[in-house]
Amino acid sequence: MHKFFTPPENVSLDQGRITGDDVKHIYKVLRLSEGEKIILNNCNGTEYLGEISEVSKTEVIVNILEKIETNNESSIEVYLFQGLPKAQKMDLIVQKGTELGITEFIPTITDRVDVKLKGEFKKLDRLNRIALEAAKQSKRSIIPKVSDPITFQEALKKLSSMDLFLVPYENAENFGIKALIADLKEKDKLKFIRKVGIMIGPEGGFQEEEINELKDQGAYIITLGSRILRTETAGFTATALVQYELGDLGGKV
Repeated sequence: MHKFFTPPENVSLDQGRITGDDVKHIYKVLRLSEGEKIILNNCNGTEYLGEISEVSKTEVIVNILEKIETNNESSIEVYLFQGLPKAQKMDLIVQKGTELGITEFIPTITDRVDVKLKGEFKKLDRLNRIALEAAKQSKRSIIPKVSDPITFQEALKKLSSMDLFLVPYENAENFGIKALIADLKEKDKLKFIRKVGIMIGPEGGFQEEEINELKDQGAYIITLGSRILRTETAGFTATALVQYELGDLGGKV
């Protein structure tokens, strides 16, 4: 069954409205018509079973049949602080990160971010659209947010709001997710973790001074294994490991 997101103001107790680009997709691509059932999400995580009652070129009217008691979100919120990559890599990071359950993408300007990118990052509308489409495809209950880029120092200030902050680093040795989880389990800290921050360096990696600052602020500097991963791969891998160990990847039981 197809799922569509619509703003909360477009949903009442018995009716919902779909507007924008989804309208054309519904009648021209999917060829859905009156009487067909869909899932409607109010962009705040609440979902409804609905039946299409009217299709026009500007809007689709949906009769609300019932509220659906379902939640496809992990109990762990993952915030990805991504060092700005070159080319279209951020598109891929947002798409696949959404599928893996990331809550928010925070483009981060570290020291080795390409100078041109620091002043030319203007893709937020496009990236948030990618997040929306990926949320539909993966049947997320919320749409992840792609935030405005922040500086490394601003990212450091956000670190304290996280229950756990991980920084994969190519020079880290012999301390990875497995060792960290075992340590937190031994100290009975796992039950307190809900918000996890992950910071990934850009193509040039982190400066040693940045790693030291992150350590001083309480971040865990970890290895993802013996092979060096690209910036777009490292975020996927770290997120998948966190969701497997602490969230719902691999099943909730």
